[in-house]
Amino acid sequence: MRKRWLIPIALLALAGGAGWWFRGALGTWIHSNLGGVESVLLKRPKPDPKTYATLTNDLERRRKDLAARHAKAKTAGERAAIEADARALLETSLPAMMRCWLGTPWDFNGTAKGPGDGKIACGYFVATVLKDAGFQVDRYQLAQQASENILRSFIPRESCALSVGKEFKSFAEEVGKREPGVYVIGLDTHVAFIVVGDGGFRFIHSSGSKPWCVVDESPDQAGVLQRSNWRMLGNLTADAAVLRHWLKADKIVVRGT
Repeated sequence: MRKRWLIPIALLALAGGAGWWFRGALGTWIHSNLGGVESVLLKRPKPDPKTYATLTNDLERRRKDLAARHAKAKTAGERAAIEADARALLETSLPAMMRCWLGTPWDFNGTAKGPGDGKIACGYFVATVLKDAGFQVDRYQLAQQASENILRSFIPRESCALSVGKEFKSFAEEVGKREPGVYVIGLDTHVAFIVVGDGGFRFIHSSGSKPWCVVDESPDQAGVLQRSNWRMLGNLTADAAVLRHWLKADKIVVRGT
């Protein structure tokens, strides 16, 4: 059952931007082998609102189905199995949804409602993706909070990892070894997603630095992440309480409001 549910979203993820995981290596190869045509081949990606809508609608249908099963479950083991399905579904769907925003312009005051629908600030990017994924949260309230409050609106302080002044290479090595999942990371003056998988991690965010749009970056490309002195990281999809809130469509209380 679990694998069958994930097939449509997995296919959309591949079609809608999974190849961006390898963009850094591809860009290096093109620059080394094709020289001047790099700027032609590596144009800013176009936002994909159509795939985003499909992913959003499909995810909501799956959430409701899982929620109904979870409500009928009679044992803790049955509920845990359904929560594991919910986690797998979110870890496939959320990165695919994020990548539909690639190329959407950044603006400090940007509040776009969807990919390519105007400009988007970093906090609004995080808040909007989570809201559209089925988390019952006020995106305006969430987006306007400090990054720590955004993260801790979902998971407790003890589940977050805080590092201050850590050299980036050491930080990146630690993150790459962390449990797979979709993380939110708060920085000095920024908030973003980190997606950890078997191949390391990707930093996906609405960047107020060049190229000033939503980007999907490898650790080597992630200048904003490299320069930050303060980093707070939390794995949303590994937190059982987060999964249950999502399944039940519980209201998320925004810290700091």
